[in-house]
Amino acid sequence: MAKVKGDIKIDIEKCKGCVICVEACPEDVIAMSNEVNQKGYLFAVKIEDGCTGCTNCALVCPDAVITVYREVKQKKEQIAVITNVTENITVSVDK
Repeated sequence: MAKVKGDIKIDIEKCKGCVICVEACPEDVIAMSNEVNQKGYLFAVKIEDGCTGCTNCALVCPDAVITVYREVKQKKEQIAVITNVTENITVSVDK
């Protein structure tokens, strides 16, 4: 199975600090900042690198200020086995 690594970007100037994304994150990678944005709201920030890109935070955000990125790393799989080689050979694999 492929491993998924996610990342989020939060537009902190548009975030109104509703905390819904913090509650929705199953990996606990979002928290509220101790600072305020230009509008005077506490805003959400990413605090950990354990994001899986599940999109829960973006789906529940009422102001649509969270963008989710996802990178899928393919598991290495065996594509060939070469045995009993007695001379020099050349092998190429096209995908």
